[in-house]
Amino acid sequence: MNKKPRVVVGLSGGVDSSVAAHLLLEQGYEVIGMFMKNWHDESVTISNECPWMEDSTDAMLVAEKLGIPFQAIDLSEEYRERIVDYMFSEYEAGRTPNPDILCNREIKFDIFLKAAQKLKADFVATGHYCQKGSISKEDSTVYQLLAGADTNKDQSYFLCQLSQEQLEKALFPIGHLQKSEVRAIAKKLDLITAEKKDSQGLCFIGKVRLPEFLQQQLKPKKGRIIQIPEELSVFDRYQVPAGVSLDELDDATLDGIAFPIHYSQSQGKTIGEHNGAHYFTVGQRKGLHVGGTGKPLFVIATDTRENIIYTGLGEEHPGLLRNALFVKNDQIHWIREDLKLEIGQTARYEARIRYRQPLVGATLIQRENGLYVLFDSPQKGIASGQFVAWYQGAECIGSGTIF
Repeated sequence: MNKKPRVVVGLSGGVDSSVAAHLLLEQGYEVIGMFMKNWHDESVTISNECPWMEDSTDAMLVAEKLGIPFQAIDLSEEYRERIVDYMFSEYEAGRTPNPDILCNREIKFDIFLKAAQKLKADFVATGHYCQKGSISKEDSTVYQLLAGADTNKDQSYFLCQLSQEQLEKALFPIGHLQKSEVRAIAKKLDLITAEKKDSQGLCFIGKVRLPEFLQQQLKPKKGRIIQIPEELSVFDRYQVPAGVSLDELDDATLDGIAFPIHYSQSQGKTIGEHNGAHYFTVGQRKGLHVGGTGKPLFVIATDTRENIIYTGLGEEHPGLLRNALFVKNDQIHWIREDLKLEIGQTARYEARIRYRQPLVGATLIQRENGLYVLFDSPQKGIASGQFVAWYQGAECIGSGTIF
C-alpha cells in the first residue's frame, strides 16, 4: 500500500491557511496543522488587531473541524534574532526593511520547514496567493515561483527570496483561487475563520505602532526637517543620456543613475523638527507634522548619522523619483539560477519594488560590482533596504536588496 505524502500546513488562524489545509486533504495528503507563535510582546500591538492567542485557538478549532492533528511551535527566539533584530539594525542605518519577505525566507521556509521535517513531512504548505511550477531540465527539475491567480492578492513578491531547495518542499494550495472562492469554501465547510478579516501589519506580530516598536531599541532624538527645492534635485543627471545604448553606459554613469541621491543641509531650508530620522523612510508622507505647505510633503532622503530628514513638495518632486537602482553582488538572489546573468550581460524583465505595485519594464545590467536595474519609467520612493523583484510574465525570476 502506497504511503500518503505528509504535509505540515502553517495554520495561522486565518481563512487562507484553513482552506489550504482542507484542499490538501481533498488531494490525498496526510495533513498536520501547525501554529507558529513568534511574538510575545503585546505592548506595541494595536489592541485586538492580531492577538496570537485568538489566532492559535482559531487554528486549533479549524484543525479539529478538519480532523487533522494540531500542534503549536514557539519560534519567538528565532524570530527576534532573524527578523526583529534585522529590522532594528536596518532602521538604525537609515534603510527600510521588509520583514515579511525575510520572514518567509528565514522562518516559514527555513525554521518551520526544519520543524516539519522532524515530523517526517515531505512538504510544508501555506495560505499564500502564489503558485508553483516546474520545468524538467536534463537530469534535474527547476521549480518556478508563479503569481497567484487572484491578481489583487498575488503574494509572489513576498516569496521572492525563496531558493530552489525551499520551493521544492513548498506547496501553495490556494494559489489558483480567487479570494472570494476561498471564503466560499470556508463558509461551505462552516469553518470559524470563514468571515475573519485578513491580518495586517508585520508578519506574525500584527498591526503595530511602528514608532513605539522601534523605540524599544532606537531612542527618540530631535532633528531638523529640511525642504529641498525642486531645482536643486538635479534630476537631469539621473537620466540615461540621449542616444546612448544601455550596454554602452560606463559604471560611473550607471552609479549616478542608480545610487541614492545625497543632499546637504545647505541645499534647503529648515521647516520643522522630528523625533528621529531612523523612524522615517523615503516616500513617507505621514508623521511629518508640518503644516502650511500647500502640496503634500514627502520624505526624499534621510541621514541617520546627522539625524536629518530631507523632504520635497508634491508627488512629482524629482527627489522622489528615480530611474534606476543598484543591488550589491552579495544581495542578488536568482530563484531561477539557470537564468543568472554573468558579468557584462543584460536582460529585459518586468520589475516591482513593493507589494501590489504594477510591474514595469526594466533592463537588468550585471557588472563586476553588482546589478543595475533601469526602469522604463521613473519609480517613486525607491528606498534602500527594500526588495526589487523581477518577473518574466507571471514568473518571479529573482530579487535583490536595494542599495
